Amino acid sequence: MMSLSHRRLSVAAGLLLTMGLATACSSGQEAAKDDSVSKVDGKISVTYLQKQGDQEYFIGEAAGAKAKADELGIDLKVVNLGTDANKTISEVQSAIAQKTNGVIVVVPDPAVGPQVVQTARDAKVALLTSDDQICTTGPDPAACAKTGLVPRVGFSGGQMGEEVGKRAAAEFQKAGWKAADTRIVSAWKQDVTVCGDRVTGAKKAFEAAVPGVKNIDVPTDNTPTGAQDKIAATITANPGVKNWVVWGCNDENVMGGVTALQNAGVKPANVIGVGLGAYLACKEWQADKPSGMKAALFINGKDVGALAVQTMYDKLKNGKEFPAEAFAPTTMIDASTWKHAGLTCS
Repeated sequence: MMSLSHRRLSVAAGLLLTMGLATACSSGQEAAKDDSVSKVDGKISVTYLQKQGDQEYFIGEAAGAKAKADELGIDLKVVNLGTDANKTISEVQSAIAQKTNGVIVVVPDPAVGPQVVQTARDAKVALLTSDDQICTTGPDPAACAKTGLVPRVGFSGGQMGEEVGKRAAAEFQKAGWKAADTRIVSAWKQDVTVCGDRVTGAKKAFEAAVPGVKNIDVPTDNTPTGAQDKIAATITANPGVKNWVVWGCNDENVMGGVTALQNAGVKPANVIGVGLGAYLACKEWQADKPSGMKAALFINGKDVGALAVQTMYDKLKNGKEFPAEAFAPTTMIDASTWKHAGLTCS
């Protein structure tokens, strides 16, 4: 899977939110333009469609979106798509029937991208993606021409992955492990482009600092139980491994891996898990006992939800073009720092 991170050039963005996203930035990447959307003079109505809306990250994203909508006087409806790709299409159609002015979507499956785009364009409704990317011309954003990508608000997958890989390498070096005794588990849903970007970034950063550690790619469904089952099988297939490094697309993958290793009798001292999200990692740290979850990159869903709504408002109210990509900030945290990072752990 080709990473989009190689084509990203982060620059300071004009999308500065009143909630304090002074470090948000946009990439130099181009995106598909849609000139059919007109400015809205009266009340703005926006629909936010989220995959896996019951996950902690997306719950936070919805809260951030609602807070920003209230601030801007936007009528916002948030819909949980779960993992149902077909529901994405029906909910876009439903939003259009209810006269929404703009749709922000986190797709369960990027394959629905072209149909979502065509449906929105036919209705002259503004379309913005958050978190995951979609393409106007095909099911795979990684194979999409850069001018065919739908504008996206979220995080830079490549940059996030690099932070994870660097921290994992630092923990490896601190532990004094040997490459021959160690395996890396990279766990992610392999048809999600941003997941591929994250894992690729982690691999490159880790290899640059600690060469020679064997990596095992583990395809998952991005859930804790799904990752736990797949990684448990990987552990069984590698009985001679002493130390394990675990990273993935999100906290769910890493938590699943840490749990699988714990169930297999591997001690926390022999596990380096670096999460991505921190909303599950913090629950481990709350217990105040040794854990294989050594650190996590805090990605605040509230920031992305607010940034997405602000970006949509700027388009509909002021006619400001969507940036190809706009990024919210991230912070690496661990058991000693998470309480001071603004992370709400529930």
